[in-house]
Amino acid sequence: MDFRERALSLLAKFYGYRSFRPGQYEVIEAVASGRDAVVLLPTGGGKSLCFQMPALLAPDGVAVVVSPLIALMQDQTQALVANGIPAAAVHSNQDETYNRSVMEAAFAGKIKLLYTSPERLLQNFDWWKRLNISLFAIDEAHCISQWGHDFRPDYTALARIKEELPSVPVIALTATADRLTRDDIISQLKLRDPYCLLGSFDRPNISLRAYSNPGMKARTKFISELVHKYPQDSGIAYCLSRDGAEKMHIALSNLGIRSVCYHAGMSATDRDRSMRAFLNGHAQVVCATVAFGMGIDKSNIRWVVHNNMPGNIESYYQEIGRAGRDGLPAEAILFYSYADVITLRKFAAESGRTGVNMEKLDRMQAYAEARVCRRRILLSYFSEERECDCGNCDICRNPPSRIDGTILAQKALSAVMRTGGTNIGVFTLVNILRGIRRSDIVRAGYHEIRTFGVGADLRQEEWADYISQMIQLGVFEIAYDDSNHLRVTPFGMRILRGETTLTLSTYVPPQAAESGRSAHRKAAPVAPVDPVQQLFAQLKSVRTEIARKEGLPPHLIFSDASLLDMARQKPSTLEEFLQINGVGEKKAVRFGRRFITAVRKFDGLPGATPSGTSLRETLVLFNAGVSLAEIAQLKGVKLGTIHSHMAQLIEQGMVTDFGTFISRKEYETIATEFTARPDTAYDTLNGMFEPGIIAIARAIMRTKAQ
Repeated sequence: MDFRERALSLLAKFYGYRSFRPGQYEVIEAVASGRDAVVLLPTGGGKSLCFQMPALLAPDGVAVVVSPLIALMQDQTQALVANGIPAAAVHSNQDETYNRSVMEAAFAGKIKLLYTSPERLLQNFDWWKRLNISLFAIDEAHCISQWGHDFRPDYTALARIKEELPSVPVIALTATADRLTRDDIISQLKLRDPYCLLGSFDRPNISLRAYSNPGMKARTKFISELVHKYPQDSGIAYCLSRDGAEKMHIALSNLGIRSVCYHAGMSATDRDRSMRAFLNGHAQVVCATVAFGMGIDKSNIRWVVHNNMPGNIESYYQEIGRAGRDGLPAEAILFYSYADVITLRKFAAESGRTGVNMEKLDRMQAYAEARVCRRRILLSYFSEERECDCGNCDICRNPPSRIDGTILAQKALSAVMRTGGTNIGVFTLVNILRGIRRSDIVRAGYHEIRTFGVGADLRQEEWADYISQMIQLGVFEIAYDDSNHLRVTPFGMRILRGETTLTLSTYVPPQAAESGRSAHRKAAPVAPVDPVQQLFAQLKSVRTEIARKEGLPPHLIFSDASLLDMARQKPSTLEEFLQINGVGEKKAVRFGRRFITAVRKFDGLPGATPSGTSLRETLVLFNAGVSLAEIAQLKGVKLGTIHSHMAQLIEQGMVTDFGTFISRKEYETIATEFTARPDTAYDTLNGMFEPGIIAIARAIMRTKAQ
């Protein structure tokens, strides 16, 4: 079996998928061969598999995963263990005796993925180096960069990994990093010729909307409607302040909505309680500050509401990305006000990076007030071109009047190029186009270029609006590391050369724009429920009941995407159930029968699963490497029953490797007795061996006699 076949086999066995997403296999292959890597994929885009799979494919050793949050470590290790993968974490919320036992298991080679924080790893790095480490994975890698939106000084010391263990591959992963942050991650970690996967940042399943300052009562009503629209799913209501999160939590609770609160002012115990309630499905809504959510892998978050405007597009993109991780439709709604802008400007002024953060805040404000496709704004911010509108945002659904902006763009592009292409910002560009002889423009000689004054027919606010749209659409990008000067993008160069055109929204004065936005506030009609959706809802109820009994978060049973695939495919046997996306072998046997029963009842078939299902379950688990004792425990039956299953499977030719459950000595003793004294063999052997072992030996004898 070659490397790719092995990888696909493990993917199906543990994760229940039959193919990799674009780019995943190439990263896995690179890291498994010892090469460093940088992975930039959107939230829900499959980053974790890029380091989990090389860890499983490694012949020995443990993958050390560096993660910034304990909740994130707990969530990922719980998901891995549920899939049958040996994983654990070492962190401060656990007793140190337990942490030591985890490390002992890692040293003994019993763990494939070991999670920890950067602080704990570096405090005693010489000790960690004694582990047989297959790779290092740096999750949420944007935390290492001063240009990132969530910079953490502890991350910068992780360069020590490559300095002291240069032969161990390091893979850095993040969902939100602009060009500057990407370059900084590579530099800070001292990665050597890393394989880079820059996936599409597009999340087309998330609809985007923004509304201006509707007030607390209207926001609460809006969230309440979302809760009732998605009664079996979850949502996040982000607030700018702790007080705002508390007030929203109280308002929703007063409406009878199961809500919890989460912010940095709460104790660690209370935060963990809120997190668990949300992940387990006991709470429908979490009202939170940005302290909540990094790395949360909950598949059925159907909506994210921002009650206030975030400080930058990176944060906003990461936060809305927590919705719809399963690829099913989800909603992102932004409420914003001028009061938000005032508060955020104060934060930016006190940040220590005032210029950069002010400019990023301006880009976020421009997104909120945009009159061009919101998805194109987000994608262009991350240097991803898109020349057509998305059709799934409020602007596309209620488009403003449009103009051909090609000539306007060519004038602006020409002005930037004639000033050197790297020297001016938006304010200076507007003055050049309007022919304003400011002292700085004259001093630089910009009043002598051919494009000086070519836009004198437009007012300053009109040019400012059109240039803002050009930035949003990817004609220009802003160099935050160079005084926020404008840079012409490849898309902009094609417009300048006349190779493509540009459509802009007609400039509308602010008051008129606000009055026109009310048309966007209509709630989307509820789609009629078809049979697939009816079964989908029933399977969600089954999942909720299983999660309650098992003490697991519902999304760790199966994702909404897997349940929807079940509702469409309607599996009525274990073999059919194993073909569902996201159904691995261990979960199929552990939970499959209850879902198959629900599907069969929905189709009017007898609820009981077909005969032979239990035998097939035992075979699946045995082939997955589970011991017979563990199979019995997992299925809730006696070990003798599993021995009986193995005897039947041996006679059917389904099992040919017997060494893991019967020794040669046991077999030879039993076979000798039955050959010599068949009439009394059972009585003689009964006290020496379990009846099931005798049955297995007899089955082996019969297959050898054929």
